[in-house]
This record gives sequence, structure tokens and C-alpha cells, in this order.
Amino acid sequence: MSGWPRIYYKLLNLPLSILVKSKSIPADPAPELGLDTSRPIMYVLPYNSKADLLTLRAQCLAHDLPDPLEPLEIDGTLLPRYVFIHGGPRVFTYYTPKEESIKLFHDYLDLHRSNPNLDVQMVPVSVMFGRAPGREKGEVNPPLRMLNGVQKFFAVLWLGRDSFVRFSPSVSLRRMADEHGTDKTIAQKLARVARMHFARQRLAAVGPRLPARQDLFNKLLASRAIAKAVEDEARSKKISHEKAQQNAIALMEEIAANFSYEMIRLTDRILGFTWNRLYQGINVHNAERVRQLAHDGHELVYVPCHRSHMDYLLLSYVLYHQGLVPPHIAAGINLNFWPAGPIFRRLGAFFIRRTFKGNKLYSTVFREYLGELFSRGYSVEYFVEGGRSRTGRLLDPKTGTLSMTIQAMLRGGTRPITLIPIYIGYEHVMEVGTYAKELRGATKEKESLPQMLRGLSKLRNLGQGYVNFGEPMPLMTYLNQHVPDWRESIDPIEAVRPAWLTPTVNNIAADSDGTH
Repeated sequence: MSGWPRIYYKLLNLPLSILVKSKSIPADPAPELGLDTSRPIMYVLPYNSKADLLTLRAQCLAHDLPDPLEPLEIDGTLLPRYVFIHGGPRVFTYYTPKEESIKLFHDYLDLHRSNPNLDVQMVPVSVMFGRAPGREKGEVNPPLRMLNGVQKFFAVLWLGRDSFVRFSPSVSLRRMADEHGTDKTIAQKLARVARMHFARQRLAAVGPRLPARQDLFNKLLASRAIAKAVEDEARSKKISHEKAQQNAIALMEEIAANFSYEMIRLTDRILGFTWNRLYQGINVHNAERVRQLAHDGHELVYVPCHRSHMDYLLLSYVLYHQGLVPPHIAAGINLNFWPAGPIFRRLGAFFIRRTFKGNKLYSTVFREYLGELFSRGYSVEYFVEGGRSRTGRLLDPKTGTLSMTIQAMLRGGTRPITLIPIYIGYEHVMEVGTYAKELRGATKEKESLPQMLRGLSKLRNLGQGYVNFGEPMPLMTYLNQHVPDWRESIDPIEAVRPAWLTPTVNNIAADSDGTH
């Protein structure tokens, strides 16, 4: 690259170097994705953006990957090292709108036809500034959209330090040429597959659009199960239908999360400072398998072991920094105190009572709310153990929420639900002093703001933290193997409880204990 393009990019890079602090996912792309830097590499980006391209360039140079602005020379032919799938206004000749992206793919494939030793690695890359999913009734934004110049300027200005560059596993153009040919239709197919890939990747990072809270409640009230539970409530307690419906709405208010992307961003800053103060490092293992499942459209249910109140925050923090949307989290009702409760609710927490016994309306509302989360495609997190272990040993599983997860499958949803067992460990558990007192016979102190502040004031270096994503358990595969006729129990309207449900849930809980 020389002349005016070089000057232009240098000028543009000056403000970007100040405003943008991006994170690479995975942390070290070449070894983690198996990229061979001795062979040619080209980059595929979703849409034409100079800011995205220069942000990618900064990460490539930081990780000893080829500079995307330097063209590839193959057999005397000079080709751009990057391609945009969706086009836009061009400034210099290396910009490639949609039609030219197909032409460029075809040129690369044609070189493979004439040179049997050539193997270019095509690396899809997403550059994202911010991850707000938007609201359902807001402006309709397609999964892939190109911001205009003004929108991009404000996105970089406001979200430049909340950006990441997501490298995906490479595609061998040698294999594409050998298996599918090199004509223009293959180039068109390659561009189409790339568009689908980026749309899925964005959904995995951002999540579905968020409903207005009242709209969600209205939909739940209109469900057949809750309508029947409201009628039963009115009849059994001898109250009016309106009063019974108000009781149901009050339960929804008690249970439901109120997810806020801005709160996620703010908390991310605070937690980043907190982890640096408390831990010498957070070690994350096997995150790529989770990213792939999210990309493939799986409904993810995270089932960690439970040692500390830190578990909630640490796992959401880790997932956010792995390019995944933080989950909706089942939190104990004891954490719903001011101001922690409203904050946790905006971080995705939905609250659950210790027991459902004797309250049919509550159990119905909770089950329907959980089913709605699954049907909308939100990832969910809950602790099969229920409470925190005071001794480090696993507690006996409490399988109510897991049972409701399988019942949600029996509604006939199309998205596969996959359990992700997770081990979360610490060299030193934050609550160890409190646990020691309780094991000596002291009464458990109720969670409150003063208790939380006292605990935080005493925190010091806690050593290393560990988050290990275990072997995923696709529920559909599990049921096919252990309950071959499970589909006969599918009922899209009523919640069913077939005879095989309880023993199957107990077996699943034992197999997903989060220790692996």
C-alpha cells in the first residue's frame, strides 16, 4: 500500500488509536484456531467500514498475523487481502462492494485451479462496537447492517472501548476448489454462506431483541396455563378474577429480569477493576466449544457448580469477554434486597423462591416465564445444587428448574437445548470466614446491604480463579438415547409431567455436576 491510501489510513488511524481499545476473541487467534502463518491468509468482513478494517489491522499486528492492508501477491497477481461481503461507498480501489466481493472470491478460486500447491486460508472476522440487542418495538435492524458515516462515528466515540474482534476458524480455499470447483456459482455460494455465518455470529454475541416488560407480562397472562391458574386462584381463595390476575402480575414483577445493556457495560468496567484487585488471574478453558454451539443456534443452559456469590458475576463477565451474550440467571430470592436486587435484575437475574410447594399460581407463572425465555432464544443459567456449598463438596441436586427445562422442550420448540456444565473454582473463596462460622453452628446471616459492604471491605488477594466449560449435553440427544419415545409426550399447550421425567432429570443432574 502506498501513496494517498497510506496517508488516508494513517490520518484515520490517529483518532481510532485513542478511541478504540478492542479485545481479540479468541485471545491468541493463530494457535487457538490453527492458522498457519506460513500460508497465505485473507480476511472476510461483513460490511464495508474503514473503522472496522483498521481495528482488525491493529489486532492482526498485535498477534503477528498478516496486515490486511498489504495485498497478497500470488503467481504475479496482486489481490486485496480483505473482502467486504456487504458493500458501501468506496474511497480507494481495494474496497469491494457486494458484486466485487463475488468477483474477488472467484479470482482467488481461479488461482487455486491453476496452482495445485496454493492454499489460501479464508478467515471470517467480525468487528463489533457495542452489543445492545435493541427492543422488539424499536427500529427494525437486520442481523447484518452497515452503519452510515455519522452512526459509525458515534458508535466508535461511545463504544470504542467496548469493542471486540472475533476471529472464526479458517476455510481452506484449496478444499473448496477441490471439492466444489472454481466457477462463479461457487463464489456466489461462498459469499452467501459468509453472510449467514456473520448473522449467526452477531446473534450469539448480542442475543435476541428485548421485549417491553409489560408486553412480556401481557403475553404470559394470555397463556392458557396462566389463565387457568388465575381461575383456580380466584376459585380457591374466593377472590375476584381481577384480584387473582393482579396476584399473577405481582409474581411476574417479583420473578422477571429487566435486562439492560447499559448496566452490563457499567458493571463490566467495575468488575474488570474488581477482578484485578482480588485475583491474580482468571483462567478460562474450553470456551470455543460454547461459542460454536451459540453460533450453531443452540439454546444454551449454563449449569455451574456453586461455591460463592461471586459465581453469578464471574461467569457473566467471562461469557461477555468471550463474545457471548450474558445469560438470564436464576437467583435466590434472598438476593432481591435493595439496591442489589434491582441491579442484579438489570444484569439478567430472575428471582426464584426456595420452594414452590403450596403455591400453584407461583409455580405456573415461574414455569411459563422460564419457557418464554427458552422460546425467545435467551441463554439461561441456574445452579442445580440450589444453594452454595459451604464445604467445597457438591450438594445434592435440586432438580425443579432442570425439570422445567425439559418441560419447555416438551412444548415442541425448534431450537435444540444444550446443557453446559461449568466448574467455577477459586484458590480462596470470598465467603470462607462466614462458612467457617456457620459450620461451627452460627446462624446464617440474612443477605443485606450492610453485610455485603462489610464483606467487600475485607476482601484481599484471592489468588487464581478458574472457569472450565465442561462437555456439552444436548438434551435432545440425551432423550433420544435414554427415552426413545419422549416425543410422544410433546404438548404445545399444557405443561406435561410424564412418568419418565423425574428419573431422567435426576440422572441428568448427576451427569452435569459441573466438576469436569
